[in-house]
This record gives sequence, C-alpha cells and structure tokens, in this order.
Amino acid sequence: MTDRPILSAHRITHIYPTPRGEILALREVSLTLQPGEFVCLVGPSGCGKTTLLRILAGLLPPTRGEVWLGEQPLRGPDRRVGIVFQKDSLLPWRTAMENVRLPLELSGWPRPEAAGRAQALLEQVGLQGFEHAYPRELSGGMQQRVALARALAADPEILLLDEPFATLDAITRERLNEVLVELWERQRKTVLMVTHDVQEAAWLADRVLIMSPRPGT
Repeated sequence: MTDRPILSAHRITHIYPTPRGEILALREVSLTLQPGEFVCLVGPSGCGKTTLLRILAGLLPPTRGEVWLGEQPLRGPDRRVGIVFQKDSLLPWRTAMENVRLPLELSGWPRPEAAGRAQALLEQVGLQGFEHAYPRELSGGMQQRVALARALAADPEILLLDEPFATLDAITRERLNEVLVELWERQRKTVLMVTHDVQEAAWLADRVLIMSPRPGT
C-alpha cells in the first residue's frame, strides 16, 4: 500500500429536501481508502451508508464537501469506480453473458474481446454453464454473482458494494463472501463494502468503519 489514498471523502454533508422539511442524512463525514485495501462500513439502518456510497460512486453530489479520486475531484460516475447494489439490477431481457458484456460494449470493446472477458469473469464467480441464462432463470445468489462480474468487467480500481448479499440465505451469503475474498486476493481491487453484519465485517475487512445513527458521522 502507498501513503496516498486512492479514494477520499472530505467533510461530506448531505441533506435531502422533503415536503416536511430537510433531512440531514450525513454530517461532516471524512474517510480515506488506500490502494488494495478491503474496508467494511457498518452502522444502524437509516444512518446514511447507502447515501455515502452513492456519493463516493459519483452518482449523487454531496450538499457540502468533496470526494477525491486519486489526485482529482470526483464530479460524476467514473469507470475507475464500480458499484454493486443490494438488488442485482440486472437487465431482464439480457442473458448473464450479455449483462456482464454491457459495460464493455458501452466502452466500445469489440464484441469478441468483450465476450471473452465476460466469459472469464463468469467462470471466476462460478457461473460457467449459465452464460445464456436469463436473470429469471437464476437464483438470487447467482444473480448477485452476475452483478459482481458485471461490476468487474471494466476493470475498475475501486469496487463499492452496498450490502450485496443482504437478501440471501446464510449459506449462500457465506459462499459468496468466500467468492468475494478469492476475487479480492486475486485482483487486489480496493473494496468498500456496506454491511449490517459486524461478524461479516470483521471476517472480510482489513479495517472496519462504524457510522453513528442519523445523521451519519
């Protein structure tokens, strides 16, 4: 690891306007991620974990504060940052292979090269033989494997995970955690994972960040 963070948040505050007034979701949140680090973020429901992850992904501008990707401010989504949500968000009309191939197609990869990389990623997450299955034909755990492979397709430097296995049964969740660790050990991406499970965080992470009840700090 280097001393220079790959991703950093500086005094992030976020306010949601509502018809009943403003909701302060995050207050003065700062954090840094070092290259190759696996960090878990834990905290009670409603403390702003997902809001913070969306801000770190460039999907939501903070009300106040800044996010830096390396030496540059993050102004929006960036291909160096991949994200997996709690719900798989797969396109139902595309097969597993086509879902994983999608970000490569959008980046202009030739079809044969995109297909080859998608095939390799599906094999890495244990889905060989299911390349041509549609999401409705896959279990919840298999759908999340496809989502994970898709997030890795464009080879991001940072992987943000928003409770990706929260809706799965305990056995499937444990197996997917093992898959995730195997991928991390092989590729050494920088990972920030949101979880409610303190034991999961302690097992997976180099470092655990704990957020307060809302407003998250």
